[in-house]
Parts: sequence; C-alpha cells; structure tokens
Amino acid sequence: MNSHSIRKGVKTVLYREMGKTGDQVSILGYGCMRFPRADRRIDEKRTEAQIITAIEQGVNYFDTAYVYPGSEVTLGKILSKGYRDKVLIATKMPLFMIHSAKDMEATLDTQLKRLQTDHIDYYLMHSINSMAGWQRIKELGVEEFLLKAKEAGKINRIGFSYHGEKHQFKNIVDDYPWEFCQIQYNYMDEQNQAGKEGLSYAASKGLGISIMEPLRGGLLARKMPEEVQKVLEEHGKERTPAEWALRWVWNHPEVSLLLSGMNEESQIEENIRIADSCYPGSMTEEELETIQQAKEILTKKVQVKCTGCGYCLPCPAGVNIPVCFGYYNDKYIYNDSSARTFYMGMLSGADGGKPSYASLCLNCGKCEKHCPQHLPIRRHLKDVSKEMEKLYFKPAVGLLRGYYYLRGGLGKKSNK
Repeated sequence: MNSHSIRKGVKTVLYREMGKTGDQVSILGYGCMRFPRADRRIDEKRTEAQIITAIEQGVNYFDTAYVYPGSEVTLGKILSKGYRDKVLIATKMPLFMIHSAKDMEATLDTQLKRLQTDHIDYYLMHSINSMAGWQRIKELGVEEFLLKAKEAGKINRIGFSYHGEKHQFKNIVDDYPWEFCQIQYNYMDEQNQAGKEGLSYAASKGLGISIMEPLRGGLLARKMPEEVQKVLEEHGKERTPAEWALRWVWNHPEVSLLLSGMNEESQIEENIRIADSCYPGSMTEEELETIQQAKEILTKKVQVKCTGCGYCLPCPAGVNIPVCFGYYNDKYIYNDSSARTFYMGMLSGADGGKPSYASLCLNCGKCEKHCPQHLPIRRHLKDVSKEMEKLYFKPAVGLLRGYYYLRGGLGKKSNK
C-alpha cells in the first residue's frame, strides 16, 4: 500500500491508493452522518466551516447516504460553492427501500439532485449483510442498473458496505466485480463482522477498503476508565484514546482510509494532526501490546456492543436506543456515577421533546431487523430499564416535565 502526502496549508495529510481504482484518497475520510445540529436541525453554517477546513487541509473523501437525514442536501450545498472538483463523494443506495429497477433509478437521480452533481465518485450498496440480501437485489436487476449508470457517467466506482458475518463476506466479494468495500473495524471489533480475515481477503482481491466505526461510535475516543488510562500512559506516549485507536486502524496496510464522523472543530484538528504521520506498519510491538491490554480491560466492561450507528431508529415507541445503550455502557465502563442523571436528563423529554427512555419499548422487534450488530435489542432494553430507571425514575421524570411546563418550556411547544 503506497502512502504519500500532499501539503495543504500548515498540515500534511497522508494519502493512499484506493485499491485497484488507483485513486488517491486521504487516509482520513469525512463521515457525514453526524453533522453538528442547532435546534434539532443541521447547523449548516457551522457544518460548512468544518467541511471547508477539512478540504483545505487535504481531506478529499466525503461519505454520506440516502438515509442520513439532510446529509446529502447539506453536503451538496457546501460543495457547490467551488469545492466539488476537489473531493470524492461516496454515497449509498438504501437497499431496504428498493423493490424494483425503477426504484434504483429514482433513488440515484434523487441523490444526484440532492448533491448538486452529475456523478457519484463512489457508490455503495448500503448494508449488504448476507448473500440472500445481495441475491434479492440482483434479481431486481441491480447489475444491469449499475452497468447502465456507470456507462452514463452517473457512477464512477461501485462498492458495498457490510455488517454481516465474515463467512458470507467472502462470497459477496467474489460474486461481483466490486472496486471497493466499507467495513466496520477497530481494535475492539478485530474479529467481529468481516473482521481482520475479511479485511485481508478484500485487499487480496484488489478492493479499496474504507473503514467505518474506527472509534466504535465514540466509545474509543472518550475518557478511558482509570485502569485503561494507566495502561495508555505507562507507554510514555502523549496520546489521546482516540489517537491510539485511529493509529491502530491506519497501521493496517490493507486499509485505504477510515471514516470519522467529525462534528466538533477540535475533532477535525486532532484527526488531521494524527493523519499527518500514520504510515502502515509504523506501530511498534510495544504500542500494539498496549492496545491489546486496553482492549482486554474494556471487553470485560462493555454490557451492550452497540456502535451507535442508529440503524435501529426510528423506534415506533420513540425509544432512543443508541443513547439508552450509551449511558448504560458508560455506567459500567467508566464507573460513571452520573450516568443515571444524564440518562434521565437526556431521555425524559423534560426539555420539551418526547420521552425516549428504555421502558417505553413495545417489544415489537422492528429495531432488531435493522441492527447491523444483530443485537437482542429488546432484551438489552429491559436490562437498561432495570438498571437505569429505579423506583424514583418516573416520578422524577414527571416532576421535571411539570417544572419545564410551568416555566413555559412544554407549554410553548404545545401551543405551536
């Protein structure tokens, strides 16, 4: 895997080849699922400033999807201001919404319109999780559609994202002349989903490889438990937990780039700084052993292996499943005594929104059909409810909502 750098201003961003495509991509890709928000909407002004900053410092790969609310439209507006030719756009066809060849054509045309462009550089079949799922789309004519779209110049590169088991991943790789793929990979998920075995196999076939969830939904970027922090600090390197995790992914020569859902200016600055020096195979044995020690400690603490991807949403009952699991895990991983307080504050609906805590679950199972991790979500939600919603929880929620109502918070909402 070749790596080189292109100097942008005061920063240098390393680039690698995107497999057999030969395209030069920044090793840091910009994940566009979690743009910053204000008043529950994408903060377009702040998002634009963040994206332009990233582009000016060498980031050239932007990953979005049809189903990321507002993402394609926002990205299209920003790139139309003279930046489109500076970047590669990756977006995805939502397979669960596709039932005919006409659906494929309509979806792609909508995406081109949203993104204000005449072509998609990297087009993915979104979340192929099994051969059966891939076969269904083939029977609808996806191969003919992709060929036609590529010949028309609407698509440049064809790939897929994957959340299934590793034994089916190889079959999907071999069943179509893919040019790239996108898999989940981080030091906590080295053997999960496609895993290291799938990573190596895809690379051996010449596919460019984009990594999602390198920080496992932010888990690997947060303040670590004391015993983990001690392990990281004892190595002697002044690195944040996020830097350790990102360097571990970039250390793999099979990886073309990783995606980071950056929505804070500090995140962009830190990630670009790290991407300035992450060559494949550059981590020492001592550094890799440090990561292994941290992994062993964290593995024992995680209660629910949720990455926070949000595919389980929307919940018919309004449960914010990833946030429920996030605070539940925080309590155990970080021994966070304030986790229950934050859980109540964020999920009670006391701010004028709708309640979204775990015990609202109707046990319908819709979420489990869409979970890339194949988690028993309903069972986990019962565990969350038992641990995070003690006897005082619902009375306290009622008091909070009543307080905000009297202050005008809920009253103003209801009068609109």
